[in-house]
Amino acid sequence: MRRADLSYKIVLMPARSLGSLELAALLAVARLGHNAYGLAVRGDLAERTGRDYSVGAVYTTLQRLEDKGFVTSRASAPLPVRGGRSRRQFTLTGAGSRALREAERQAASMWAGVGSRLKPRPA
Repeated sequence: MRRADLSYKIVLMPARSLGSLELAALLAVARLGHNAYGLAVRGDLAERTGRDYSVGAVYTTLQRLEDKGFVTSRASAPLPVRGGRSRRQFTLTGAGSRALREAERQAASMWAGVGSRLKPRPA
């Protein structure tokens, strides 16, 4: 056996790929616009997925999206109530918009030709 036959190529996932929770959170940020802060994103995710994600899971996911350059964040002005705290507000970036369009394109490609082959569920 030749040495060249024993080698193999390791392919790593691109660092800018999206997991399912990341995609859902990124879509929530896009939907919420100026109201995209942690608890609002968590509420949107719960409403649309039917799952109650922990605050930590949502903020960790939003931080990963920021590390990847898909969102930016800033602290808002404190809420106008006694002891009001500022919120961490998230904004979709151009790279985030492109990632969403690419995810939509990939999903459409994966679903192409499947719809007519699915059997309807019994009532």
